[in-house]
Amino acid sequence: DVQLQASGGGLAQAGGSLRLSCGVSGFTSDSFAVGWFRQAPGKEREGVSATSGRTDMAYYADAVKGRFAIGWDDARKTVFLQMNSLVPEDTGVYYCAADECHGSSWYGVPCVKDYWGQGTLVTVSS
Repeated sequence: DVQLQASGGGLAQAGGSLRLSCGVSGFTSDSFAVGWFRQAPGKEREGVSATSGRTDMAYYADAVKGRFAIGWDDARKTVFLQMNSLVPEDTGVYYCAADECHGSSWYGVPCVKDYWGQGTLVTVSS
């Protein structure tokens, strides 16, 4: 079974940094991508960033480009999201997610094989 175990998050001031991690296990497909979605209070869930463990694919939402960086540690099977220059609009519940469709989920194309970890709260104060 595919399992995603997220950690990190918490409280930061505007302009600060936080780091999210997510351990991934159970994947056998070469078409998998892993990353993060977030959901702010009263808003729909949105894709934040994703990467492929097999290629150099990296997706970033326009709102986080230049501030967030995603990375994949193949030895530890862990994806990291370094979040810098945080703004209050980054506040929300962040979900580690993965799909076996080369990351199409982050581009708005549903994937029948998608997986979700538990959410972790990120709060950015002004």
